[in-house]
Amino acid sequence: MPPVKIAPEDEGPEKRIRFLKVFFVFIFVIYGLRLFSMQILSGELYRSRAQDIARRTTVIPAQRGEIYDRNFNQPLALNTDSFAVSLTPAEVPRGEMAALLERLSRILGLSGEQIEEKIPPQYYYLYQPVEVAVNVPFRVIAALAENVDTLPGVSWQSKPMRNYVDPGSISHLLGYVGDITRDELTMLYNKGYQQGDRIGKAGIERQYDEILRGREGRETRIVDVRGRRIAGAGNIIRESPVMGKNLVLTIDRSIQTLAEKALGNRIGSVVVMRPGTGEILAMVSYPWYDPNLFNRIDMGTEYQALSNDPNKPFLNRAIQSSYPPASTFKIVMSTGILAENAFPADQLIDCRGEISYGERLWRCHIRRPGHGRLNLQKALAQSCDIYFWTVGRDYLGVERIVSYAREFGFGEPTGIDLPGEISGFIPTPQWKDRRFHERWLGGDTMNMAIGQGYTLVTPVQMAAMTAMVVNDGKIYRPHILKEVRDPVSGAVERDIQPELVHESDINPRIFERVRRDMRSVISEGTAQFPLNIRSVRIAGKTGTGEVGLQDRWHSWFTAYAPYETANPDEQVVVSLIVEAVNHWEWWAPYASAIIFQGIFAGQSYEEAVQVLGPQYFMPVQGRRE
Repeated sequence: MPPVKIAPEDEGPEKRIRFLKVFFVFIFVIYGLRLFSMQILSGELYRSRAQDIARRTTVIPAQRGEIYDRNFNQPLALNTDSFAVSLTPAEVPRGEMAALLERLSRILGLSGEQIEEKIPPQYYYLYQPVEVAVNVPFRVIAALAENVDTLPGVSWQSKPMRNYVDPGSISHLLGYVGDITRDELTMLYNKGYQQGDRIGKAGIERQYDEILRGREGRETRIVDVRGRRIAGAGNIIRESPVMGKNLVLTIDRSIQTLAEKALGNRIGSVVVMRPGTGEILAMVSYPWYDPNLFNRIDMGTEYQALSNDPNKPFLNRAIQSSYPPASTFKIVMSTGILAENAFPADQLIDCRGEISYGERLWRCHIRRPGHGRLNLQKALAQSCDIYFWTVGRDYLGVERIVSYAREFGFGEPTGIDLPGEISGFIPTPQWKDRRFHERWLGGDTMNMAIGQGYTLVTPVQMAAMTAMVVNDGKIYRPHILKEVRDPVSGAVERDIQPELVHESDINPRIFERVRRDMRSVISEGTAQFPLNIRSVRIAGKTGTGEVGLQDRWHSWFTAYAPYETANPDEQVVVSLIVEAVNHWEWWAPYASAIIFQGIFAGQSYEEAVQVLGPQYFMPVQGRRE
């Protein structure tokens, strides 16, 4: 019987079964290799990603470094314990957000709009806490705790806040801190700044923010897929914050207080500086503000009032306001006349109280009947306008006046380590032509020769000018920072050395002659009466800046002491201006006398005025330069 042959169509199922077996084996091999790759070869990578997804990190704020005066005994700015209140939006039951925000605003003393700005509707699904208030006092935290059952999602945590111990006039130097803005974050993101950081906004706090801010800590918790925390001791990883560095300033607290009280409630500023190092011992600008204001959760109304104040309390007038230098500019003129030998120093010019020029009568503002015949020394001592008008216009000339003004640093920032310094202004014939399409006239030169017209300087520039005369032509950069110290050990990590920024090639004997003439201002000239003190010999120059009012002028005085000393490190420069908006009392020389008396006699303001006499309590009215 012949064998039975299987038809080709009968072999189909077996082939399909074999194909499916091979296919399934291939699939399992591929999956096996993939699992091997994911679990063995790349297992660590995926475990790390899974942990990242399951973690929520909370920032632990670092304490800012403290700020001290030069004596490093009591802080000017430190940190105090405070609380921050946060809200986790996703923990609030649906439909209850509006009622919760209303209850929370009543307890915190904030408007609902202020909280809603920090928690917009797109945040409602987040399990991440959102900070809604800082510097919350303990009594408010107690109120929150009492009502915790009606405040779902609300939490609070300790957060150190800045405290300025004795604000007053030092507020402009220290500045203040505040929440980082969107624009600031855009500029500072690459330096490690993040949303919610508090950063320096003004003064030293802003200038040295990166040194003061320290390094934030981290607290990492394991959470579920919806972002809720999972309890358990092993589910928390904590990295402690590192406190910022402490700063020691060049400011002497006692001199700062002395200068503050000497200026009083008069709009103006004072700069006290060591000429041989550029160290600022005191810097006062009135009016000032309380930087602790920016720690209050209800500061809005008070801040708005300060912002709208026409006297501009946020303005540091020592570096951010410029004024005509008036007769203090005659120091520059005297230096130029002597250095250029433009007019013989001993040759006399007859001051009859007025001169005629350009169809106008120019009157000497100091002595209307005239000073008589004067040489350079007498002209500076008596601040004779006629002398400097004549020599400036006919002998020195505008180009050389401009050159010597710039030699003294006018028209350029001093480079002091404070934000916001302006440069003042030195006019030139070319500038006037571009600005007004008018040529420079002899009358412009006459105005410039006595520090009027378009010339503008800041009080810190005035102090640097005086320091240059004291230092035989050297200018050291004015600075506020003295040392950077470790916050734990107190060890000095960085010591700021004097920085020479300009050295003139003018013969030192010229400066010696100018110093001698400045001394005559005190011994026999315009400042003889207010600066006649026994504790120290002073050399300086008065100035009265015209502002277009009949009974108001800027009152300037810049000086140094001791006039002669074997130890230049003892010398101190004081530059002071009282603005014309104040009642006219020619107060700058009197205030300077109090400051010099206090510094060199080791006295407080009250002790200094007691020694100097009653006229330093009630200044003489109506006196002029």
